Amino acid sequence: MSGVAGFDFDESAHEIYIAEGEVVNKRVLVYDMDTGAFKRGWGGHGMPLNEIDNDPVPPYDWRSGPPPDIKGLAVLHCIHISADGLVYVCERGSDRVQVFTKQGKFVTEFFVHPSTPARGPECGIGSLKFASCGTVLNLAFSPAPEQKFVFIADMANNKVWIVNRKEGTTVGSIGDNGRMAGQFHYIDGIAADSRGNIYTGEVETGKRIQKFVPINGK
Repeated sequence: MSGVAGFDFDESAHEIYIAEGEVVNKRVLVYDMDTGAFKRGWGGHGMPLNEIDNDPVPPYDWRSGPPPDIKGLAVLHCIHISADGLVYVCERGSDRVQVFTKQGKFVTEFFVHPSTPARGPECGIGSLKFASCGTVLNLAFSPAPEQKFVFIADMANNKVWIVNRKEGTTVGSIGDNGRMAGQFHYIDGIAADSRGNIYTGEVETGKRIQKFVPINGK
């Protein structure tokens, strides 16, 4: 499956950033917002476009350990630009977030609950376990300008993981599996406003949006 897995805008530069495809394609592409002209792109760890193949990313045995630290990108699901101009790419197929400059230079990466199965035969689209695979489906930042935390929507574990943005360390979580207030069933979307409120969206039979209000800190 190819196509657009997610996109975000750089209004000042009039550019749109696209995370291409969910399964086969493994690229970040940048286009002019006004003309649609292609401007640049890259792969995992800043790999040049001409070095990226279209072969499916190989599976791994999730029972024996976390996803291997492959050079490329696997099963992209979202892309977002931080207030300080860094590009965050959700890599569902590796339980990972990769971070780049706007020109495609690799900056850092961090894994989110990597003991969760991320890809392989059990995780193909249409399989019974697809929704239980991969932790990084979407992300949002805490309020600007610092944006100290990244909030990760994890459908596989039905949680929002709270990650220190500079250190890449998980410092907490919100929610668990269920249908009561504060629980999640197939969480897929997440956003945060300027006051630090977090909004989550659930798909499949979840079919709701929840709002979480911070009670301490930022």
